[in-house]
Amino acid sequence: MEAPVCLIENLQDGRFKVNDEAVDILSKINQPLVVVATVGMYRTGKSYMMNKLAGFQKGFELGAAVQAKTKGIWMWCVPHPTMKDHALVLLDTEGLGDVQKGDKKNDIKIFCLSVLLSSMLVYNSRGTIDEDALEKLRFVGELAELIKVKSKDDEDNEDNEGQFSRHFPALIWMVRDFTLMLELDGKEITEDEYLENALLPQKCERTEETSKIQERNRCRDAIRMYFDSRKCFVLDPPSGDKKVLQRMDEVPEEKLSPYFVDQCQKFQEYIYKNAKVKHIDDIKPVSGEILRQLVYKYTEATTSSSVVYMEDVVMSISKMENEVAVQEATEHYEKMMKERGRFPTETLEEFMELSAQCEEEALQKFMNKSFRDSELLFHKQFMRNIEEKKKKFSRMNETASLKYCKQLIKKHSRDLEDALQHKLYSKPGGYQKFQEDMALIVKGYNSEPRKGVEIQCGSY
Repeated sequence: MEAPVCLIENLQDGRFKVNDEAVDILSKINQPLVVVATVGMYRTGKSYMMNKLAGFQKGFELGAAVQAKTKGIWMWCVPHPTMKDHALVLLDTEGLGDVQKGDKKNDIKIFCLSVLLSSMLVYNSRGTIDEDALEKLRFVGELAELIKVKSKDDEDNEDNEGQFSRHFPALIWMVRDFTLMLELDGKEITEDEYLENALLPQKCERTEETSKIQERNRCRDAIRMYFDSRKCFVLDPPSGDKKVLQRMDEVPEEKLSPYFVDQCQKFQEYIYKNAKVKHIDDIKPVSGEILRQLVYKYTEATTSSSVVYMEDVVMSISKMENEVAVQEATEHYEKMMKERGRFPTETLEEFMELSAQCEEEALQKFMNKSFRDSELLFHKQFMRNIEEKKKKFSRMNETASLKYCKQLIKKHSRDLEDALQHKLYSKPGGYQKFQEDMALIVKGYNSEPRKGVEIQCGSY
């Protein structure tokens, strides 16, 4: 892709609409996908960092004005810089907390879609990780009301921490314009230690603050529960020049703070090395086609319902993927039999060996694509399909054999037919001559190769 395209449009009435053109692009990507999404308050530098990950200075639109630029979720697919035969999908989301939007639930749904679609989530904030920053991330605590791991038909519908973290992306908290010293109690700490300390539950020292502290701790608990893999980056201000800040997608790096440039480089390298392939159900690597299905299903669920049941989405996609697996594997068997088979085969054993080889390849193709077929329903369907195709080719082999054998008999019997027509065997000694000619026909016929399964003539 030369430039980003809108993947999910945020409509004025609060609904979300999938851009068919964007998902068509996804469907053509057969490689495993690393999906990195960025979320955060608007004007926190999200788009700039995503452009850097794509390897370009321009791409996702930067917002230098007070008005939020990105609406909905935008997508940019590029070859992965360090993982061969993989694609990097970058999702830039509309800024949260836009006062012109006036709908907090809309922010929650944007965040929810980002979590569901990504394998690594980058959350941007400014200044420090303090109560204000955590307050802006308060809707994380509401994810339990919007996302359920188990099926809605599951009687025991209560999810636990392990189930969430298994399905959720890794989290990077990026603090922009960080100017403090990384110290705690007079000791130098790492960026990760800074984050983990900020996420520790607060102790309530006064009774009248109990409810407020409990609310803050719920947010901290939710972040730790949903995102068991966490990383923190703190970035210096890019520049002290306001004009430079307003043209970040145009100015060369030489005009930016060298500390900022170095920190951005470390962030890029970390993403390229540590962002994992997106998986569905922690088992199946996500290709472009599967991500296309996820975009449609999660967007529909987020728009039409108050809850996304991940297990139901997984089962729906596994059914479609398994149906495709059966079809593609069956077609592969049929194609290989036609390409490699020379009918009629010399013997039945040759036919069976050819069929077994093609079946083994087709089975491997099925196994590579199939998942969640615990009851082997689709595997059994595949085997039934192969058996039907094998019978079809067996009949084809027999028909070809019979046709060829008839041609051979006709070829070697021409002199005999001519002799019969001229009544050469009606003369004295004709019967002896007839027997000799028949023996020659049998010998000639039996000497012919590749008559197939129909047949060797016995002696006359």
